[in-house]
Amino acid sequence: QVQLVESGGGLVQAGGSLRLSCAASGRTFSIYAMGWFRQAPGKEREFLAAISWSSGNTWAADSVKGRFTISRDNAKNTVYVQMNSLKPEDTAVYYCGAIDRDSRRYDYWGQGTQVTVSS
Repeated sequence: QVQLVESGGGLVQAGGSLRLSCAASGRTFSIYAMGWFRQAPGKEREFLAAISWSSGNTWAADSVKGRFTISRDNAKNTVYVQMNSLKPEDTAVYYCGAIDRDSRRYDYWGQGTQVTVSS
């Protein structure tokens, strides 16, 4: 099993920045890639960005390209998302997930961290 713990959420004014962290533990060798998602009240979970655990290749949703940047520190088994120019509509619970190397699915999820952007 892989355990994921997010941190770094909070309250920020519009135009501000936050960096979220997701620390992985357990069978981290089974991770193929990790990603960030968010879910606002009454909305479906939305993909934001992902990063390959081995190559570092990244993918990002068009909605956050240029504002959100995903990165990783393999030595710390941690993935980050740097969020700049935050808007009130970015308010949501942010989750990280890990894709299992064998299943190639997001089999592991963190508990989420709240991000609130005030106008």
